[in-house]
Amino acid sequence: MDAELRTIPGAVVDERGLQHSGSPLTEQRALAEGGALAILDDRAVIAVGGPDRLTWLDSITSQALARLEPGVSTELLVLDPQGHVEHAAGVLDDGETAWLLVDRDRAAGLLAWLLKMRFRLRVEPWDASAEYAVVGGTPDALAGVAVASPAGTPLLWRDPWPGVSDGGVGYADDADHPGSARHWAEAVVACAERSRLIAEAAAGERAIAGLLAVDALRIAAWRPSAAELDERSIPHELDWLRTAVHLDKGCYRGQETVAKVHNLGHPPRRLVALQLDGSDSVLPAPGAEVRVGDDVIGTVRAAAVHYEDGPIALAVVRRAAPVDVDYVVDTADGPVAASPRVVVPAEAGAAASVPRLPRLNRRPPAS
Repeated sequence: MDAELRTIPGAVVDERGLQHSGSPLTEQRALAEGGALAILDDRAVIAVGGPDRLTWLDSITSQALARLEPGVSTELLVLDPQGHVEHAAGVLDDGETAWLLVDRDRAAGLLAWLLKMRFRLRVEPWDASAEYAVVGGTPDALAGVAVASPAGTPLLWRDPWPGVSDGGVGYADDADHPGSARHWAEAVVACAERSRLIAEAAAGERAIAGLLAVDALRIAAWRPSAAELDERSIPHELDWLRTAVHLDKGCYRGQETVAKVHNLGHPPRRLVALQLDGSDSVLPAPGAEVRVGDDVIGTVRAAAVHYEDGPIALAVVRRAAPVDVDYVVDTADGPVAASPRVVVPAEAGAAASVPRLPRLNRRPPAS
C-alpha cells in the first residue's frame, strides 16, 4: 500500500500512512471545507456478524447497542474492570453485521478480546481490513466515493462528536465548543476503491489530505481518540461520556467506576486544550511534561499546527491544576509557554450543570 501512496506527488509516507503531500496547512483547510478527503490507513475495520451481535456488544461495552438501527452511527469503549479505557471504536450496523472502526495499532488486541468473549453466543468477529479500507472527510467530500454496502446499507460513519448521545452527558461547556463546527465522516470502502482514489490523486484529479491534517482538525475540536489514552485513562477525563457511554444501560465491565466517578466524585485528571507559543516548526512530543513553574501537572497527548490557530495541543493534567495561569511545555527547542483552555472542568460530574448541545438523533440519515 505504501507504494500506491508514494505515487501521489510530494507524498510523505510513514508507517501510519500518508502524512502529507507537500502542504499540510493547505490540505488541512481543504479537508475542513470539504475540498479534499483523507486515506485513513491508521484505521482498521473489524466486522462482527451473527444474530446476537448487537445484544452481545451491548453487554460487554459502554454503549447501548441492543436496539441500534441500521445506518445509525455511534461509538463504544471497552473498559477494564477498574473502568480504564482499553479500546475505542466507531460503530455502524447494516442489519446483518456490526462494523467497528478502530485504531489500527489496537485492532489486534481488540479482536483477540472479542474472540475470547464469544462464549456460546451466535457472533463472529473478524478482521475485515484485508477487504476494506477507510477514507474520511466531510459528508460532502465523500459524496463521490463508492461506499461499501454489503447488506444494502452504506457503511458511512458520521462522527457523533460533540453531540450528546442518548444516555450520555457532556462535561465541556457547549456554548462555544470548537467541535460543533466540525463535520466529519468515515467511509468503509473496498480496497479497490482506495486504489482508485489514490490513482486520481496521483493524476492530479482529486485532492487528498494527509494524516497531519486529520490530526490537527481533531485536536482543534477537542475530539478524544486512542492518542490520548494511557493505562490510567477513564472516559470522564476526556469528556467521552457524551458520545461513547450510556449511563443508564445494563451492567458491563467497568460500569461501577463510570457510575461512581460521575455520580459521587470527580475525574482525578482532566483534558485541557493548549495554545502554544513559539515556533510553529517544533511541537511537543506525546508524553512531554506540562508544568506550572517547576511543578509537573500533566503530559501532552497530541499536538499539531492548525491552519488558523497555529500550534495547539491536548494535554491531560491533574484535576487541581490551575486554569488561570500559563503552563510551560517542553519541546526539542526548549520550553514554550502554553495558554490552557478548560475542556473538562475540575468540578465535572453529576452535580455540575453546563449548557448542552441538543441530543443526537439516533435515526439513520435519509438516503
